[in-house]
Amino acid sequence: MHDEPDRRTGLPKGGDHIFLASFRGWSAGDLGKDVAAGLTLAAIAIPEQMATARLGDFAPQVGFVAFIAGSVAFAAFGSSRVLSSGADSTITPIFAGGLALIATSGSPQYASLAAMLALMVGAMVAVGGLLKLGWLADLLSVPVTAGFLAGISIHIVISQLPGLLGLPPGSGSVFQRLAAIHADIGQVNWPSVALGLGVFSTVVLAERVSPRIPGALIALALATLAVLSFDLTRHGVAVLGALPEGLPGLEMPAIALVDLRTLVPTALLISLVVMVQTAATTRSFGDRSGAAADVNRDFVGVGAGSVLAGLFGAFPVNASPPRTAIVAETGGRSQLAGLIAAGLVLALIMFGAKLLANVPQAALAGVLFYVALRILRWPTFSATLRQAPMEFALILVTAVAIVALPIEVGVATGIVLSLLHGFWGMTEARAIELERVPGTSIWWPPDDNSQGERVEGVLVLAFQAPLSFVNAERFRRDTQAMIAAREGAIRHLVFEANSVTDIDFTAADVLSDVIAYCRASGLTFSIARLESVRAQAALARFGIAAELGPDHIFRSVDNAVSALTGRANTDEGA
Repeated sequence: MHDEPDRRTGLPKGGDHIFLASFRGWSAGDLGKDVAAGLTLAAIAIPEQMATARLGDFAPQVGFVAFIAGSVAFAAFGSSRVLSSGADSTITPIFAGGLALIATSGSPQYASLAAMLALMVGAMVAVGGLLKLGWLADLLSVPVTAGFLAGISIHIVISQLPGLLGLPPGSGSVFQRLAAIHADIGQVNWPSVALGLGVFSTVVLAERVSPRIPGALIALALATLAVLSFDLTRHGVAVLGALPEGLPGLEMPAIALVDLRTLVPTALLISLVVMVQTAATTRSFGDRSGAAADVNRDFVGVGAGSVLAGLFGAFPVNASPPRTAIVAETGGRSQLAGLIAAGLVLALIMFGAKLLANVPQAALAGVLFYVALRILRWPTFSATLRQAPMEFALILVTAVAIVALPIEVGVATGIVLSLLHGFWGMTEARAIELERVPGTSIWWPPDDNSQGERVEGVLVLAFQAPLSFVNAERFRRDTQAMIAAREGAIRHLVFEANSVTDIDFTAADVLSDVIAYCRASGLTFSIARLESVRAQAALARFGIAAELGPDHIFRSVDNAVSALTGRANTDEGA
């Protein structure tokens, strides 16, 4: 059944439609808020998109094209009312590093590879949304994400140091770039340094006063005025120079099949990072009406933006938390704000490219220095160091890996570390004995503040994690050790399985072995409080439920103990 259109706007009111979802409930009364948000967004996006394009060794107008494509496609296919999609400094160093291994930065082949990468990333992210793979966004833990962003921040700073110092642009690894800067340090152009630091200081000051102030745009305008007023190009200050006007045409990038295969690992990494950042942005800036965030639909919107960007010869796009915050803070009601901003950027491309010719490159470096500062998660650093020192080590290792290794290898290392960290938590799960809280039917882990009760002849144990191949042997060893410690004193073992949300093949095999071990030791084995539907299905699928029989599966530990010891009648079966 299709949604009826809103009589005021002609747009669908809600439901499962995938087109123009962010305009649900929009009315003419929202126009003023969207216009104000769109104007502010454009003022923030213009310098940021130029700087991000330069970060990847692209011409500034390529960043504008990416912003227009990301904004238009997300308005059509995304769900969030305020999310802003476009060129992003988080992913740009990653794919730029990968592309530089295949082609010379700034060459036609480099541009074609970037466009093809955008098509591949867009397709992967959009298909991920259609397949409802939003859970992939949870693969990176908070500490690993913080370390990842710290490493990216260092990459941004080092890559932009030559521009700030007025030195020739470097290439290669972080260490090669630093070596080149050291070799050329005697040629520092001090007017460029002054312009770059002035822009950086202006943006920081504007942010402190109010995030709504377009500090970067103001700073770029002042820096450009200084270049013109003092003829700083004669003093060695590098400027952008003449930029082509108009949009490029739609076309499929032409690249060799061997290069296409080479792009696959980078495309997978970028897609995962885009999913993580899009999900975080969507969840952080939820719908004002309280509706649940639709991460999967936003994957489709951001993915469509990358596809459109690739067809216009640009690079992959991503959700931007800072720009999204600006739209939310200025009262944006729908993606009309993004469309207004995209329209203003398009007008600049079509008619105002000459205005950008004298923008100093050091000024763009100053903007990127601010971006690098802003993406550092200082609260996460301090909280993790204070509360979880071992996880703080994940931040350091991830950051070092991204800085010291090829950047795409560093990102992959961070993802692997995040997964290993998650697995480690499961492997550390231990079987523990539960005792009854006196005067209640509650069974609880023993502690120093209360004296629990044991029931003669019964051992109640719990395992506080899903049973899987990563911890099944630990479960076997712990259970057998607890039985051996109470040898001769117990006749029944009750497995409290409330925390067992799933059981895989390896764990089911081990569980069958434990049941057999109990029977060989003269004990009965029962399961209580297996509340997870998935775990219940696994128990039946692997034949364990039939092996135990209904007389040894209970809804509560107290029911199990009462039934096994004959102390009371109980409601058996689960």
